[in-house]
Amino acid sequence: MAARAALARRAFLDGRTRTLAFAGLFALYSYIQPAGYRSAYPTLSDRLAFAHSFANNDAIRLFYGYPYDAVTIAGYTAWRVGGTLAIGAAVLGVLAAVGALRAQEETGRLELVLAGSLTRAGAFWAAIAAVAGGIFAVWLGETVGFLAGGLAAGGSAYAALATASVVCVFAAVGALASQIASTRRTAVELGMAVVALSLLLRVLADSSGGAGWVRSLTPLGWAEQLRPFTGPHPLVLLAPLLGTAVLLALAARIAAVRDLGAGLIGSRTSARPRLRFLSSAGAQAFRSERASLAAWSVGVALFALVLGVVSRSVSSAGIPASVRREIAKLGSGAITTPRGYLAFVFIFFILAVSLFGCSQLAATRREESSERLETLLAAPLGRRRWLAGRLRVAALGVALLSLVAGLLTWAGAASQGVGISLADGLEAGANCVPVGVLFLGLAALAYAAIPRAAIAVAYGLVAVTFLWYLVGAVVGAPSWVVQLTPFAHIGFVPVQGFRAASAVGMVAIGLAAGLAALERFRRRDLVPA
Repeated sequence: MAARAALARRAFLDGRTRTLAFAGLFALYSYIQPAGYRSAYPTLSDRLAFAHSFANNDAIRLFYGYPYDAVTIAGYTAWRVGGTLAIGAAVLGVLAAVGALRAQEETGRLELVLAGSLTRAGAFWAAIAAVAGGIFAVWLGETVGFLAGGLAAGGSAYAALATASVVCVFAAVGALASQIASTRRTAVELGMAVVALSLLLRVLADSSGGAGWVRSLTPLGWAEQLRPFTGPHPLVLLAPLLGTAVLLALAARIAAVRDLGAGLIGSRTSARPRLRFLSSAGAQAFRSERASLAAWSVGVALFALVLGVVSRSVSSAGIPASVRREIAKLGSGAITTPRGYLAFVFIFFILAVSLFGCSQLAATRREESSERLETLLAAPLGRRRWLAGRLRVAALGVALLSLVAGLLTWAGAASQGVGISLADGLEAGANCVPVGVLFLGLAALAYAAIPRAAIAVAYGLVAVTFLWYLVGAVVGAPSWVVQLTPFAHIGFVPVQGFRAASAVGMVAIGLAAGLAALERFRRRDLVPA
């Protein structure tokens, strides 16, 4: 038992940066929503107007789910916080479980652990205990956020429990993916595919008439059906508890019988060698990242198509002046028309493209930490050339995702007769590129300078600047402070024009950071995990 407790403690500490980051973000978001709603809608008439405008708006429910009671502060908070944080909770569950299980096995640490007195089952449940500790920390952070926002203690704890239930289910998904896949990356991709499917089911249930029953098929729907602050249904907790138990039992069973280092999906080490896309560093980077790029492209395409289709519902949405004023503070103008709505929501595609750039640098770091890079550099291949090839592929991926977002948004809007031209769609897609290149360059510089912390720095920079963009202007921060985030320098196409000067500036900073990264990487030592 002592060895198992020590391993659980070590696994928890290994993931403490991720846990603290999610707990802090959840606490901040849980505080901002009730506090902001109380300030923006001080009277009952304001809140009734808000609820009437948004309750039947498919374009809004697409993001946040079904609003059961948007008139009260607690009901609004349950809607806005629950719908958003449930998605983050799903991502956290997958990352935490894969990091505690498959990552430890892939790096060879599990072999050393099993050389002692621990069994395979003991090591598995120690990792799950570490994940459970992280879930508790996130639950506590969200509860504290609700309490700081002036909500009741019991309802706050229950609302945070609804989010924690999502983490539990998807941690079990990640645990099972860690047994199926033979690499950490494949396990994460499998888990994220389940997250995407769950989100699509929840979107279908919340935005399509007669499809509410689909909500019972997804853990994100279960969290919504728990209905914190709006007539709780605690019996629904049986669904995530049972789902988590079944998935963990299956994962534990597979972990006990499979070979160490292997997965149910075998690796290609014994397959016939294939030499396609091995002619250069850039080609090799494309070969290793093409599956990830395809997955990102499909996800962006589906989301863009849905957004384009539902944009027509905004035209009759009678959004009150108070809401328009809050949105206008972000610089996007009116969202009472399909064009205005699409201009506003395109900020989320810019966020997705920026996160894609971070994911590419994370893959680059894994090449080094797994010591595969040493083999490549033993050939006549310079360090700068290798990293430059990775960055070129990542930049092309940024451009491709931006193009896909613009084209599919236009196609979805055009299918509903919305007055968005192809040129508008392409311009909106091009609007994603400068920010994506900027964060790609900064992530590359972080990788070259502080490789072990680079992934956390890259994702953290995107998350903090995006949240500050959403919150800074609304809470009345000084203009010069709000302008510190690159998201504040984007033209909201097609309502506004493309800001060429800002785009050139961001691209220039990204390129300069990338060049500095190449030079710094050439000089530093390779750093293993």
